[in-house]
Amino acid sequence: MPQPPASGPTDLVVFGGTGDLAMRKLLPSLHLLDRDGRLDPGTRIVAVSRDGLTDADLRDKAAAAIRGHHEVTEPDDLRRFLDRLAHVTVDVGGDVRDWDDLAAALTPGRDRVFHLAVPPMLSGAICRGLRDAGLAVPGSRVVLEKPLGRDLASAREVNAEVAEVFPEADTYRIDHYLGKETVQNLLVLRFANVFLEPLWNSRWIDHVQITAAESVGVGGRRGYYDASGAMRDMVQNHLLQLLCLTAMEPPSSYDRDAVRDEKLKVLQALTPLTGDRVHEETVRGQYGPGNVGGEEVVGYLDEAGGPTTGDTETFVALRAEVANWRWAGVPFYLRTGKRMEQARSEIVVRFREVPHTIFPGADGIPGPGHLVIRLQPDEGIHLTMTAKEPGPGTPRLRPVPLKLSFADTFDTRSPEAYERLLADVLAGDPTLFVRRDEVEAAWRWVDPVIAAWTEHHTSPEIYPAGSAGPAGAHRLIGRKGRTWYEQEQTR
Repeated sequence: MPQPPASGPTDLVVFGGTGDLAMRKLLPSLHLLDRDGRLDPGTRIVAVSRDGLTDADLRDKAAAAIRGHHEVTEPDDLRRFLDRLAHVTVDVGGDVRDWDDLAAALTPGRDRVFHLAVPPMLSGAICRGLRDAGLAVPGSRVVLEKPLGRDLASAREVNAEVAEVFPEADTYRIDHYLGKETVQNLLVLRFANVFLEPLWNSRWIDHVQITAAESVGVGGRRGYYDASGAMRDMVQNHLLQLLCLTAMEPPSSYDRDAVRDEKLKVLQALTPLTGDRVHEETVRGQYGPGNVGGEEVVGYLDEAGGPTTGDTETFVALRAEVANWRWAGVPFYLRTGKRMEQARSEIVVRFREVPHTIFPGADGIPGPGHLVIRLQPDEGIHLTMTAKEPGPGTPRLRPVPLKLSFADTFDTRSPEAYERLLADVLAGDPTLFVRRDEVEAAWRWVDPVIAAWTEHHTSPEIYPAGSAGPAGAHRLIGRKGRTWYEQEQTR
């Protein structure tokens, strides 16, 4: 069923509007929203950069990016979308007359959304420029991209600079993982199915694995990656957000603050990783040369991007604990890496074994086994049950999957993460965005880990590109006889 537009006429201003993020994600997602009738006919998109492009230049660039992202079957739809686009040249901190040009491109009295697809150190200057030019009118919204700082101190600085202009209620911090359909279905799975709630605790769950693996390397982004690493780039935001959604208590309602209040409580309940525990409970890795999908690839140190310090982690595995009544004693294993054997993101909930089996030879068979929430690829939810093989005689038991594939079950296109999040920004719904106190709580937990690595000069363990990661990650989970999910499936 067609959905109505996400909002009324809006001026959406994208700083960094000709950059990589805008061309790979933002403009293609906005085109899909427009194609599906989710953009008001009066909504305009203003790309702001220092490139000095004409409107025609921008539209040509955007058209190429959109066609490279998805198939364009209706040229009229694309032309209609491109007609919404305009370019304004602004050098932040440069000529103040640039802001006058931006003001002239906006429509008085219309809702305004300012999307800052730029490095976080520019956020404060852009917000002050918008304020001084009189463009940040009451009710305007600002969208911030990750990474929001590189530690707690810098995150607080960015948040404080933005808060001088935009109140927290109008500040939207994007974590695109929260826009994925499967992540949203995690909330529905947990809180709209009564049979799961009695099992969702330490009595019945042995451990949880959260994995975000990529088969690609850093490519031309090594300069950025040298300054961040996998801990800042993935764990501090994406993986901790997935942990929060998995471990949170039921909120009182699906409300902008009720959901985020419960996520914050999880972050505050994380047992700190400090001192010797960092060495015991974390693994750093870096990919070396290897073979990915039949292609020989170089290691991190040989990627393009100029000189490197050499000690940047492209892989992190760690063991986290949520110190509350529901989860006491249940380890959460978080893992992310580049140049892994396959790209996949998933949450695996491993249930405990049955307390007593009545079937001969069935010792060690878990029931009901695993619940797998697959984010990508092949979005869906899989539950492994123990069943009897057909045949006479002593029952032969084996695990069998019950599978919900979104692609096979729902006769509709699954929207991309940025589609959902951009529609929510336009509609003024911040439920799936990260609040300031969440960001700072996550950094408060991550900072001591990075500090301990630095203090003890913890070098990353080299793993071959195209592998399952460093051996240390397997030792980490194997101390209690556990294995990573994909290993268990191949035994």
